[in-house]
Order: sequence, then C-alpha cells, then structure tokens
Amino acid sequence: MRIIEHTVDLDFPAGRGVHTLVAQIPNRLRLEGRLFKIVDKREQNARIMSILEVAGRLPEDEKLHFILLPESSVPFATLEEVIEVISTDLPDNTVVIFGIEHITLHQFRKVVERHSKDNSELMDLIATEDNGDDRSKPVNMCVTVVKERTGRLRCFLAAKTHPFAGEETVDDVFDLYRGKALLLFSCESTPFNFMPLICFDYVYRDMHNSNIMSIIEKANEIYFRSHLNLDLLAIIQCNPKPEHKVFRDVVTGFYGEHLFKTPGTRDTLTVFVNSSCDTQLEGASRGDTFGHSSIVAGIRHKLPRIKLSEFRTDDFSGAPVSRLRFGDATRLYLCRLFPHHDTDPRSSRTMVKVTGVYRPATPNHWERMSGEDLLTGITEDLEEPDGYI
Repeated sequence: MRIIEHTVDLDFPAGRGVHTLVAQIPNRLRLEGRLFKIVDKREQNARIMSILEVAGRLPEDEKLHFILLPESSVPFATLEEVIEVISTDLPDNTVVIFGIEHITLHQFRKVVERHSKDNSELMDLIATEDNGDDRSKPVNMCVTVVKERTGRLRCFLAAKTHPFAGEETVDDVFDLYRGKALLLFSCESTPFNFMPLICFDYVYRDMHNSNIMSIIEKANEIYFRSHLNLDLLAIIQCNPKPEHKVFRDVVTGFYGEHLFKTPGTRDTLTVFVNSSCDTQLEGASRGDTFGHSSIVAGIRHKLPRIKLSEFRTDDFSGAPVSRLRFGDATRLYLCRLFPHHDTDPRSSRTMVKVTGVYRPATPNHWERMSGEDLLTGITEDLEEPDGYI
C-alpha cells in the first residue's frame, strides 16, 4: 500500500491539547443502482452545516483543531459548498475530515482533477491504472480539508481501499473501486503527524500485505528518522458492528507490541468516528447497531475508571489498550487530545479529556448538555465482564 506524505502548515499550541469534535450523526443510505446514496440530501446537508456552525462559534479556549465526521455522511452534490463554508466560517488551523456518499469512478477522477494542486501524486496513480471503460464503478471517498494557519485552504482526497460486504459482489465489475494509497500528514510548525482512514481500511489484509502493518512500518520510520510519532489515527465509519472482533484484533496488534517494538505508534491516539444508532443502511441486518465511537490509547496511558450516561472507559474486552467509549445516540463530542510529547505527569496524566457533549435540540440545532445530564443513568457498580480500567 502506497502512503502519500503531505506537509501542512498547522500550529497546535503546546500544552493546551488538540481540540477535536467527534460528530456521531445519522446516515440514511440506500442503494441506487450500484451506489449507496444519501436518502434526503437536503436534510443531511442542513445537519452538516449546523455542525460547522457549532464549531465556528465556540469560544477561543475551545477553538477546534479537528472536526471528524462519519463515512458517507456528506452529499456529493454539496461537497464544494461544504469546502467553501470551511474556508469562510471556520478559523485558521482547522482540519475537517469527512466521508462522501458513493460516487462513480468517473466523478472521482473529475474531483481529483479539480483539486489537482494538492493531489498530484494521487493523479499520477490514477493515470497509471487500467480500469477499462467502467466509468461507473463505485468509489467511497474520504476528504481531508486543511485550513492552514495562514488561511490557505487545501483539499486532499483518498479512496477506500477495501469494501464492506454491501460494497462487494460476485461480479468484479460491480465491486467498489479499490484505493491504492493512504494519506499521512505532517505539520510544519508543530511536531504532529496524523492519518485519516475509512472503516475497513483499518482492518484490511491479504496474503501479502496489511494496511495496518504498512502504517506501523511508516510510523517507525518517522520515529527513527526524526524521533516523532504517529500522533493521531482518525477512522471514519458507517459501521453496524463497531465492537466486532476483527477491529479488536487489529487494535490488539497495533498497540500490543507482542512480536516487535513499535515506538512510532506506541503513543498514537486512535479515534473511531461512527454514525449514530439512528442510521439506516440498506442491507444491514436487523439488530445491528451503530454508534459507539471511541478513542483508544495504548495501555501505558490508562484513562480514569469512569461510567457516565454518555461515555465510559474500558479495555475493549481485554485488549492492551485504554478506551473511551461513547454511547450510540446522535451526539457531538468535544474532546481535548494530549499527544505523548505534550503529556507531563506533573500537569496531566490523561491523554483524553471530554470537554463538552451536544445533543439535538430541534432539527439542525444543538444544545450543550449540562453536568447533571451527563450524570443521569450512572450506576454505582463499575464491575463489568469486559473489564474496566
């Protein structure tokens, strides 16, 4: 798997943490021909705009650095509108990562051409591919919009590398287009590296390669070259089975260091951003759940033992990690992430802090939950079969 490296001009103030919004919102997707498309594009676009509005009016001490939205959550028709709002309404030093509903391979190529200045290596990869005349092959695209500290706006694109069951058929012609590259971002003015992935990109492997091994090897290369880490791995999902064993297995391998040392990823924070329980996905089994976005850290960075109505900490059923696991409802979670080089046990021993939770008040409006709301539903017994930290 090719990893394309980009350098972006971002500056995160040391010691203050990286302010991140995890948007766990509904997706309503149905098959239209070969493509999973958003059912009500106007409603979904209004929801996305309302989230950007919340992000844009936060006070200075909560100004966001990352806004993370689920896989397939933005209508393709409003892509340029969303980018324009990010450019005009959000502060400098902001990164927005989101997924686009399925588009055709022809449309994907056109978007890459439109944003060719920031995607030249991806254009070169696409130019060397031979996909015949199948211009309508489905593509699941991730967009990373970076508004640099100078106000310059950049737009980076990537295609999902591995399909879920609904994106794969017996006839290869109808299969999801397989992306050939992952993106790695390094910041010029601050020691911070991050990567966006789409759901199954995190777990994909075959007889010869593994996406996660490629990421670990690249992170180790960065560590031995510059003594820096992969600080953030952002995985956007529309996943009906966020607790599936295959994700736990990869998390265990990523953080366990069972076979060899992985200094480049030892202190990585992994953020799983899933769509909420209100999601409707054609073909999903009855009883499947969504939601339960989470933030995972290695076992060296234990989170306090806690269980509130909106989130809890656990160890992902015995994995060598400490996990902050959110509920399944539609929510906006405001968090502060403290990468390893910002963590000092004399000031903070916690790599993640939840600073606020928003819930839907009326359609396309959000209200901040109070401390009493968060305490609702607490149980005194924290002992659970899957193990709390």
